[in-house]
Amino acid sequence: MEIISQLLPFVFLIAIMYFVIIRPQQKEAKARKEMIEALKKGDKVITSSGFIVVVHKIEENFLSIKMNDDVIVKITKDSIIKKFEDEA
Repeated sequence: MEIISQLLPFVFLIAIMYFVIIRPQQKEAKARKEMIEALKKGDKVITSSGFIVVVHKIEENFLSIKMNDDVIVKITKDSIIKKFEDEA
């Protein structure tokens, strides 16, 4: 019984860490993965470097993006932070 009473605070600490840190990160990663899988040609996205670009072509691990009318660049899907939503 003494061992259980000594381990109980550690169990509570681990449970709190799970619900405060680990679970929200897993949910955010899942939502980001679903957003990247749902991208289609013509969507505006924000890259990790802060550029707002338009998806030109979708490949298995890469995206071709249009930076302007003349420049098309190939980036990894991991470089996409979020989908850009016009506020106006």
